[in-house]
Amino acid sequence: MALVLHAGKPNKNAFKTLIAAEYSGIDVKLADNFEMGVSNKTPEFLKMNPIGKAEESVIAALKRALAALNTHLACNTYLVGHSVTLADIVMTINLFLGFAHLMTKSFTSEFPHVERYFWTMVNQPNFRKILGEVKQTESVLPIPSKKPSQPKEAKPKAKDEPKKEAKKEVEKEPAKPRAEDAGEEEAPKPKPKNPLDLLPPSKMILDDWKRLYSNTKTNFREVAIKGFWDMYDPEGYSLWFCDYKYNEENTVSFVTLNKVSGFLQRMDLARKFAFGKMLVIGSGPPFKVKGLWLFRGQEIPQFVLDECYDMELYEWKKVDTSDEAQKERVNQMIEDYEPFEGEPLLDAKCFK
Repeated sequence: MALVLHAGKPNKNAFKTLIAAEYSGIDVKLADNFEMGVSNKTPEFLKMNPIGKAEESVIAALKRALAALNTHLACNTYLVGHSVTLADIVMTINLFLGFAHLMTKSFTSEFPHVERYFWTMVNQPNFRKILGEVKQTESVLPIPSKKPSQPKEAKPKAKDEPKKEAKKEVEKEPAKPRAEDAGEEEAPKPKPKNPLDLLPPSKMILDDWKRLYSNTKTNFREVAIKGFWDMYDPEGYSLWFCDYKYNEENTVSFVTLNKVSGFLQRMDLARKFAFGKMLVIGSGPPFKVKGLWLFRGQEIPQFVLDECYDMELYEWKKVDTSDEAQKERVNQMIEDYEPFEGEPLLDAKCFK
């Protein structure tokens, strides 16, 4: 028999309870048609909970609190121990409302370890089941003004003579018809083009490479790898190695894999201009995360650096394709070669 939780659906305390129940294997359902301020005032509800509501604490100095949390998470994957605990559920849901409604990317970028922790947690299966897809707010909600509106002063009635004068003026100069009166609509402004669309045409067609990669099932070296170098245009594209800066934190395999999956999801904005391989390396913790990326142009696109916060969590190095050792490393990363640099692969993920 399921336990019943009396709370509204968009309620952070309800989220905490439901996620904790998922981790504990306890069946908890929300009460039907619960309405805060109504349902919790009924005699039946007050018998269960005489107070009628739960008290919530407020963070007085948000930046100072986030800075302290950021320092702790710089060398810890979780708040306590090496797996998700109730402390992580409570902390993540408290952060959830801030990320969803108040804290923009420009604000949270000051706390990279908090960002990494939050996106890792909300992408856990038990969190996603309750929260769904989480998106960070792009703007801060406006604070309504408490200043009472001033009553409008009554305008004195105009005398008959000025009215007549005004009427004559109107008769002399008829008003020009407005565009909306004529049924015309203002044309929408054209969307600015991505700077990468303005680059000179390249002989490399990215979709052709992605198709070749996906369709090659055998003789990968002879077909896909050879085909890649035949297509590759060093003037129109560039190759980049990336290495995760905080591999010592990768102590739990599924958390590390979710971290990489979250990165690839947030890179979706670059799908038209990029191809990537991400390798999770090692037979045991700490796991290493390394990647190879193909980008349109000679530099990592600026809009990717601006919009995808994961980029700053990696060290980036441009591939020198005249160096045979680097070129062979590219080959091995594309084909998921194992052992890679002497270690087994835990997993390999492709962005295409």
